[in-house]
This record gives sequence, structure tokens and C-alpha cells, in this order.
Amino acid sequence: MPRGPAPDQMQTARQARTVGIVLVATMAAWLLAQEIGRQYGWDARYAFLFDLAAGAAFIWALVVTYRIWRKRRD
Repeated sequence: MPRGPAPDQMQTARQARTVGIVLVATMAAWLLAQEIGRQYGWDARYAFLFDLAAGAAFIWALVVTYRIWRKRRD
């Protein structure tokens, strides 16, 4: 009888999908915020705020990706 993927593999795949979604959504939101800020003449501190938020999301994605990589290596 064929078995499905192990629960551990399913959790890893779910985490990898989440990282992918976060990366794409962060990049899209950051680009959109930069363009809206440029069109409406927002102050540079708001652009910096969006840069920090995007950086935090990218660091989170890097950490989770590293943890996935380490888990798959073991």
C-alpha cells in the first residue's frame, strides 16, 4: 500500500511554501510602496520605514530557509 509523504516532510514543504510566499509578497509590497511614495511625494523617512520592514521580512525568510536546509541535511 503506497504511503504519502512523512509528516515531517509535509511540514518542511509547508515552511518552504511560506518562505516563497513571504518573499514574493514582500518584494511586491516594497516595490508598490516605493512607487506610491514617489508619486505622492512622501517623506524619505517613510521610504526608510518600508525598507526596514522589507529587510526584516527578508532576514526572517533567510533564517527559516537556513533552518529548512539544516533539517534536510540531517
